[in-house]
Amino acid sequence: MLSIFKLFFALGWVSFGGPAAHIGYFRKTFVEQKRWLSDDEYAQLVALSQFLPGPGSSQVGFALGYKKGGICGAFAAFLGFTLPSIILMLALALLSSHWLETSLFVAIIHALKLLAVVVVADAIVGMYKNFCQSKRRVTLCLFVAVAMLLFSGIMAQMGALLVCATLGAMWFTTSDKPVVESSPRKLALLPLIIFVVLLFFGPLVTGFSPVLHIFHDFFYAGSLVFGGGHVVLPLLENLIGDQLTTDTFLTGYAAAQAVPGPMFTFATYLGYALLPQQPIVGAFVATLAVFLPGFLLVLSVIHNWQSFASIPRVSAALQGVNAGVVGLLIAALYQPIFVSAVADAQDLAVVLVGYFLLKQMKLPIVALVASFMGYGIVLALI
Repeated sequence: MLSIFKLFFALGWVSFGGPAAHIGYFRKTFVEQKRWLSDDEYAQLVALSQFLPGPGSSQVGFALGYKKGGICGAFAAFLGFTLPSIILMLALALLSSHWLETSLFVAIIHALKLLAVVVVADAIVGMYKNFCQSKRRVTLCLFVAVAMLLFSGIMAQMGALLVCATLGAMWFTTSDKPVVESSPRKLALLPLIIFVVLLFFGPLVTGFSPVLHIFHDFFYAGSLVFGGGHVVLPLLENLIGDQLTTDTFLTGYAAAQAVPGPMFTFATYLGYALLPQQPIVGAFVATLAVFLPGFLLVLSVIHNWQSFASIPRVSAALQGVNAGVVGLLIAALYQPIFVSAVADAQDLAVVLVGYFLLKQMKLPIVALVASFMGYGIVLALI
């Protein structure tokens, strides 16, 4: 458990760039370097996270920990990957919002966004080589990428992946012997029951304590959010907007984009502000509540998902989904990552140099992060 925690804790400090970049970091670490699972198994976990509400990249990390060390491994992975972001968000909550607007901070964050472009591009190249080896697979990849670039929203995303699954089941066959998950499935009902009880009966106890009220509001938000951290902002604003100022929301949202790790730690900042008499308690309750629904749903379906995926026809459908996931990453590379990071030719030049250092010079991620932060400091000074 400690080894799982340390791996994810190290990643939590350097995983800038949002869900698409996190998926790239995870793939490089656990597929290429550690070889915990194959590219195909990893793509299935990514696909699963696209169909469930909650923080997509954190759900992938949670599932990776589960496959390696069971339920304890899953929580060790979650805690390790999320804790750095929580620590930083708590620190930022203590500081004035004016500090977030200093030229040094803005320049460093800009440089780290350029690093995110490099990481996602690397993930796309690797997954494209594995999952787009025929004209039909390339067609599905292109279809999803074009669809996501032209039509935004979770419904368009799920619809595109469903089309890939349908066409994959029609087009592809597999000769591999299916591997059926051997773990017992009866426990999968327990997390689903917990999810339903907390979602539908939570409002009955919110009046007893401000802490319970905060827990329910953030649990409800985490249960309905498809599409990652960017979508949680308007939902939370509707739920608790009358309790906080607009400036507090926007400052917390900016801070969440600036720190590494999952954007759902936006809840840490808001929970801190919502309970001024016990800000640390408010921060941790809000953070736990917003992540919990997604993890309960992963635990509910992960065994059935693996068994279901072993059926030949479903396996063929998943090949189509795997190609579609590459298209999702291509679209995410452009919007929001490339658009928000690369402003001019100099930025693009830095991205190209960073990609060279990663792929050809095999520079470790930590060294890359340090290099890009140094570049940000130089930008601020000049």
